[in-house]
Amino acid sequence: MRVGVVGAGTTGLALTHYLADRGVDVVTFESGSRAGGVVRSGYHEGHVLEYGPQRTRLVPEIAELISELDLWRELRIADGGLPLYVYADGRLREVPRSVRGFLRTDLLSTRGKLRLLAEPLTATGRPDERAACLFARKLGPEAYRNVVEPLFGGLYGSDPADMPAGHALSHLLALEERKGSLLRAAVDGLVRGEPTPPPVSFDDGMERLPRALYEAHRPYVHLSSTVSAVRRAGEGYVLEVGGRRVEVDEVVLTVPAPAAATVLEGLEGASADGLRELRYNSLVLAFLESTADREGFGYQVRRDEPLRTRGVTFNHSLLDRENLYTVYLGGSSDPDALDSSPAELGEQARREFRTVVGADADVLEVTKLPEVIPAFDTSWQALEGVRLPEGVTLAGNYTSRIGLPGRFRQAERVADRLAESGGSADFDDKP
Repeated sequence: MRVGVVGAGTTGLALTHYLADRGVDVVTFESGSRAGGVVRSGYHEGHVLEYGPQRTRLVPEIAELISELDLWRELRIADGGLPLYVYADGRLREVPRSVRGFLRTDLLSTRGKLRLLAEPLTATGRPDERAACLFARKLGPEAYRNVVEPLFGGLYGSDPADMPAGHALSHLLALEERKGSLLRAAVDGLVRGEPTPPPVSFDDGMERLPRALYEAHRPYVHLSSTVSAVRRAGEGYVLEVGGRRVEVDEVVLTVPAPAAATVLEGLEGASADGLRELRYNSLVLAFLESTADREGFGYQVRRDEPLRTRGVTFNHSLLDRENLYTVYLGGSSDPDALDSSPAELGEQARREFRTVVGADADVLEVTKLPEVIPAFDTSWQALEGVRLPEGVTLAGNYTSRIGLPGRFRQAERVADRLAESGGSADFDDKP
């Protein structure tokens, strides 16, 4: 069996790795001149800047890859116990991540804490609920407004009021079904002392991992090679690549949804126009240099605060990136951010950083990232109309959980299925 992978972002590279490791013949095509997708790192005046994810978690799948690629000496492991903050009512407040933290946090009033503790008495979450309604109903409006919305909404750059739980919270709904309640699941984890994998990066930045995957599988990965269409060819398929026709038995598309729709246009048995309807949120990253010397992961900003900043990563304390802080702007709450000039955005980021942190900063660089994060909003209902023929699979950041660990887990599941049975599904969307 031969598998054709379209796209060499994180999912495509991981899938290439797992398929090759299982002895499956794989060929991967990437339209760009570099592999890695949104995971991109660079240097500016001696600073390592991340133009995509600032870090990931050292989950078993990633630890195994680090061993296989011999990257342990380049790994930077952060202190997972550092505080995380929400900026609310004019100051930074620590997010509770333990029983002790819950008791002492000022993000919740006594009444708000008692309301949250009543979560096991609430009705089970429903897939047709919006995330905002589900969280407010189960945890209380105060916990939603002060904790969940800044953290959960900030992760996606979306408004949870526009995010159906069935798409954005499938893993949480499954967890509640297994444990009986969200609070019980959290308490069980604390009682068992289950460690949370620490945040990690690499000396040269996050791009080191996809770069190493590409180098390890260079013979299978073809850069600057655009797949323009997928066609039927007997029991298999043909990929049309720059005037060439490449025959494969299975196809896995790991490119963003609109690009997948274009590739699949005209394929017999496919109905993929709904992929064009999926919305992606845009971001602006403003990299600041400051001697603020703040300890922590960083902070998210409560939605109703009069700031354009949505969040800040403390690269300085988290991963020992000296005096570096990354400010996030844009998202669904500020779709016009990309229309502002880099100078204006940088000045706003610098000014609001001083307001929150109380320290001056210099702007190193401002980068705009159009349509970079899947919104997981109501537009995801369009997936219900997408149909693909047997032998074609969609896998990527819009079909499963957000974050790099989810990409590697998803790629391994798809590789296992293809290697063991030769079968595939329309989507890989397991939490």
